[in-house]
Amino acid sequence: MQFAYGMLAHTPPWVFVLLAYLVWLGIKAMQPQTTTIWRALIVPAVFIVWGVSRIGLRQDAIWPPIAWIAAALALLPLGVLTPRPFELDHATGQITRSGSVFPLIRNLVVFALQYSVAVISAVDVHDRLLAAIIGRAISGATAGYFIGSTIALLRAYWHKRRQAAAS
Repeated sequence: MQFAYGMLAHTPPWVFVLLAYLVWLGIKAMQPQTTTIWRALIVPAVFIVWGVSRIGLRQDAIWPPIAWIAAALALLPLGVLTPRPFELDHATGQITRSGSVFPLIRNLVVFALQYSVAVISAVDVHDRLLAAIIGRAISGATAGYFIGSTIALLRAYWHKRRQAAAS
């Protein structure tokens, strides 16, 4: 119990704000939503920035950046090939997505993985290199997946816009 308290006490407040925001967005995503394309890119942008920000952390070994790059390259195609479907309102340019629990689960899993690695690297100095490699791999995979899903979303959006303009 003391460990859990210490872990939570040393967690920066912005982490709890981010968790609350991701849960709120995940719960909202369980209902059909109509939004602009740019608002649909907020969650991917958060995870891309979070993933990319970890690559620049100081490290004495070459393996953490290699793990980041390998994981990003591995999951980028998954993001591109598994887009969430949407309908486009051609008059307003807004998109409508059906409700799904997937965004909530995805947000919580990625957050939990990132948070766990941060705690491990802060607590166990002996496993810091291993935690850095795993952490960078998770960050790279996250960034790669969300870069891929952003590419897929924007590609589908512009394709639907061009089809509407041609009709």
